[in-house]
Amino acid sequence: MTNPWIAALITLFAWWFSTGAILWAVKRADRIGENAHFTTTILCLPLLGLGAFGLYATAGLATVAGVFGAFLSALAVWGWIELAFLCGVITGPNVRPCPAGIAPWERFVRAWGTIAYSEALLVVSLLIITALCWSAPNTVGMWTFVVLFFARISAKLNIYLGVPRINVEFLPSPVRHLASHFRVGPISWFFPVSITALSLALACWLERTVTQPDGSAALIGFALLSTLTALALIEHWLMVLPIPDAKLWRWMMPEADPPKQPKHQDRAATP
Repeated sequence: MTNPWIAALITLFAWWFSTGAILWAVKRADRIGENAHFTTTILCLPLLGLGAFGLYATAGLATVAGVFGAFLSALAVWGWIELAFLCGVITGPNVRPCPAGIAPWERFVRAWGTIAYSEALLVVSLLIITALCWSAPNTVGMWTFVVLFFARISAKLNIYLGVPRINVEFLPSPVRHLASHFRVGPISWFFPVSITALSLALACWLERTVTQPDGSAALIGFALLSTLTALALIEHWLMVLPIPDAKLWRWMMPEADPPKQPKHQDRAATP
């Protein structure tokens, strides 16, 4: 566990598996219907509690185990907020599709209204985590949440301003109206800004990674952050490059219910 390549593989698996698990949960709730999305969010509340406790418990542990614990705890808090958003429990006041031909300022207000409550919760969570970890010996959980937070803002601004490829097939029914606020088209001025910022952040984490002593907690922490930032950078490029990234999670989705067979009346026997 003191090998940075192992840390990178753990980050890759955590990113892939957690994304697939959230998509599986919300799609399963889609199939069940009624109050399944709300019930799913409530049943997963222990994930939020464990994540919050883990961040508190590991803030003072500048060890390899503490670094992994802080990283996974931050993912747990983030994952529950993302689940609550996709389930439509914590989204925003606007739950209607965006009309065509409206003014740019109105489109922005409507788009913001679809995510306002979720973004507010993320900001509050970021402030609490920062206050908890800023001067603590272990800040990996804080920086993990920071990377996720700003990568999410960047991604949302890009799909709002315009990118060539946007996956909407995984949007569950409570937030399906979000697709009408996306813009599929040429990249905007913001895309190269995002790529540059993420590339600089990745270079910063990598520079710190290679300067740490072998087997140290700091080495593992920076390796985790480097891999997470690299994944965020790749996700941004997937908005442009024609790569079928949705296949990474499609096999984890619940199978659709088979179509109902029409009922046939028995033919009367002929004498």
